[in-house]
Amino acid sequence: MTYPLSERAPQAPVSRAWVSPFASSLVTLPLALCAFVYCSFSSMACDSCESAASDRFEASFAVGYDVLRIVLGLSLAVLLASWTLPWRERYAGTRWVLAVLAPCLVVIGFVLFERLVDWPPSG
Repeated sequence: MTYPLSERAPQAPVSRAWVSPFASSLVTLPLALCAFVYCSFSSMACDSCESAASDRFEASFAVGYDVLRIVLGLSLAVLLASWTLPWRERYAGTRWVLAVLAPCLVVIGFVLFERLVDWPPSG
């Protein structure tokens, strides 16, 4: 039994396959840089804390910062995968999903960092 071909064959090259990875790069890279710099500088939030609060903060900060670095690395790997997929009709949906997932992972990593760190009380 034969099936009719769609308007475009799955192996046909796509002329604008670069648009979704490019747009994702314009969002993901600055967002990841801002998240990384903010989280790196936030280690100074408990410089004037007493010993017990400082110990809690440093222990939770180490875990949160490691999680952030892993998720940022994962988002960059997903962004790279969206660029390196073959530029064929067959992979258009996968490329789009990966391109959308990359900046979402940066936001997820930042939120995880904020929730994992035991911040000192302000005031």
